[in-house]
Amino acid sequence: MVVLVCMDSPTNYIHYTHPKIRAPPTNNKFKIPEGSNSITPINGSKHFMVSAFIDHRLDGVIRVISIINRNSLQPLYCVYCSTEHDCRTVQTDVQIHTDHFSFPFGASDVICKGKHMQNATRVLITADKKDSLDPKMEYLPIRNKVARETFKFNFTICISNLFGDYNNVLQFAQTMEMYKLLGVQHVVIYKTTCGPDLEKLLKHYETEGILEIVSWPIDKFLNPSSGWNITTHKGDVHYYGQIVTLNECIYRHMYQSRYVLLNDIDEIIMPYKHTNLPSLIEDLQSAHPNVGVFLIENHIFPKTQFEDSGKFKRAEWNNIPGVNIMEHIYREPDRKDIYNRKKMIVNPRKVQQTSVHSTLKEIGGCYQVPFNVCRIVHVRDPLQGNLTKDQLFVDKRVWDFEQELIPNVDQTLKLSGLPVGLLKCFT
Repeated sequence: MVVLVCMDSPTNYIHYTHPKIRAPPTNNKFKIPEGSNSITPINGSKHFMVSAFIDHRLDGVIRVISIINRNSLQPLYCVYCSTEHDCRTVQTDVQIHTDHFSFPFGASDVICKGKHMQNATRVLITADKKDSLDPKMEYLPIRNKVARETFKFNFTICISNLFGDYNNVLQFAQTMEMYKLLGVQHVVIYKTTCGPDLEKLLKHYETEGILEIVSWPIDKFLNPSSGWNITTHKGDVHYYGQIVTLNECIYRHMYQSRYVLLNDIDEIIMPYKHTNLPSLIEDLQSAHPNVGVFLIENHIFPKTQFEDSGKFKRAEWNNIPGVNIMEHIYREPDRKDIYNRKKMIVNPRKVQQTSVHSTLKEIGGCYQVPFNVCRIVHVRDPLQGNLTKDQLFVDKRVWDFEQELIPNVDQTLKLSGLPVGLLKCFT
């Protein structure tokens, strides 16, 4: 058994002390940001607020997921309201997440502590106390007001971030249909932009009910980086605000989903000793009852290496843009002395802060799932492009699902209005 402590370094805290209560305003019509998830400028600052939640684990404080400019720190105030005429103003603790990769803007939590917060319905973060009297200010609705013990979903996947002209339709359809077979009921995508064909597929899954699309117009407010390395990928914030969206997704589904999977759009968290994710997590949780974070190794299947027989090179998919994961069964070996990145299955109620490949602040510790039990099937550009096919490992796990996966993908593409060819019959 390997149990890991997930925090790489202590979280940065900026403390503003002694909350003060202000008299309630006489008139304060709530103005709520439009969209299912809006990025809202914090008045009098270079910062942004994203969404607000009651954190029942911390005596019912209000946690506002935010984007903070680390070079322009200042006292911030929290205005929270129970009714239109009952608002209070308190100072805040600003907690900047340690994984900001040196970009000027970083994922942050703005913590509001005060009286009767669990009765609040709306909250505003501001640099000016007087904003509590301004009816034009935009308030965030407060979520997670009830700490539920029953969940709408067993598994939710959080995917971030979709931007540019990404149009990898076939791989996305195969991944979604694979996850359905593995027992996933809900997928969340934070979308800035995407290609036209993928847009059709997203609308289909949204209509079907499995997909939740969260608008993420970060490019309207900042110059987001398209990568993680600030020296290579310039910009204001790491990878289109990826860490912000992952944290937002965890809190958004804290009392909606028993487990949350944090992985990318071209990755499949694949069980190898279990038929599906529910049976996998049941065994893992039974063996490690206090653990809330399960780390899954990422393994690269180069899209440049094709299976020799061509049995899955289907004419029906010739006009569908994207990668056919069924053709790529060759897996790169681990590289010596190089960290193998991981993604996670988490109990969201045991996570306070997360990064991309590990949590930053969690309850109960982490467990690294053995390679032979579960690993990520990640079909993409090779990391070890110099290796020949003979130096790669054959891994046909996705083929175990072919009888259901292929007709399901065909049907989905057809219903999405995409140019799938004549369908074959499967029995």
